[in-house]
Amino acid sequence: MNELKNRLAGKFIVIDGPDGCGKTTQVKLLADWLKKNNIKVRTYRDPGDTSIGEKIRKILLNPQHCEMDTRTELLLYMAARAQLWQEKIAPVLKKGYAVLLDRWVSSSCAYQGFAGGFGMDNVNKLAGNCLERVWPDLTIILDVDMETSSARLKKSLDRMEQKGAVYHEKVRQGFLNLAKKRKGFKVIKADKSIEVTHGGITKEVLKIKQVGTE
Repeated sequence: MNELKNRLAGKFIVIDGPDGCGKTTQVKLLADWLKKNNIKVRTYRDPGDTSIGEKIRKILLNPQHCEMDTRTELLLYMAARAQLWQEKIAPVLKKGYAVLLDRWVSSSCAYQGFAGGFGMDNVNKLAGNCLERVWPDLTIILDVDMETSSARLKKSLDRMEQKGAVYHEKVRQGFLNLAKKRKGFKVIKADKSIEVTHGGITKEVLKIKQVGTE
């Protein structure tokens, strides 16, 4: 128990994937599992969880802003992340908490970089200039097909969710491509039960080493 506690102290873990993959549910379940194992943990969502970040989130997800350019979209996401990192994430990592995040730079690589045509390498360069830390110790990509993800979404879709099937299939492919290129990424099929997906996630978390990936 203490060995696991020591390995996960100060670790930065992201759960990401296409809309409707079940990220939010799995972040909560993982946080509960960590707490049961006496591991200090904080959870955040990207964008959001700061006063500035929540305002940016409203702008980004408002369906009325359909004219928003991909570059504007990307810069707003990075601004929210920069604030979240400085205000919330960095301080608790230094205190030895494990941090769980619902989305991070991996999302911009898939959405604005791959599906939006900005380029994943360009997203990485921008992130490197904007953020103190770009890549987590572990990023778990939850992969689901379009039929499954669409069935899980609410009837009232936000601006990003309204972008259409072609765009979102590109998003899925962007996540899978990114996971092949980077260390510290694991893809878990999330088309089965919540419990099965959670079990797959905990197995990957248990593999985290004492020293982070980057």
